[in-house]
Amino acid sequence: MKQSKFPKGWDEERVHRVLAHYEKQTEEEALAEDEVAYEDRTQTTIDVPVELVPAVRELIAKHQTSHHSKTTADNSG
Repeated sequence: MKQSKFPKGWDEERVHRVLAHYEKQTEEEALAEDEVAYEDRTQTTIDVPVELVPAVRELIAKHQTSHHSKTTADNSG
């Protein structure tokens, strides 16, 4: 049997918790959560051609790694 692979920081328990959260949500709660996400001025939502998704994910990962390294260096004293 094939073993499932989870993203870094995820495991089966976390997946179950996330699923439970969304399965218990009312429509009103889901709408409120979506509205909060759209009000976040630090992120945006865009349409990306499917064939570019791997490249976009790679750029995001590099940005997060670079940002994390800079933040760690800034906080080191």
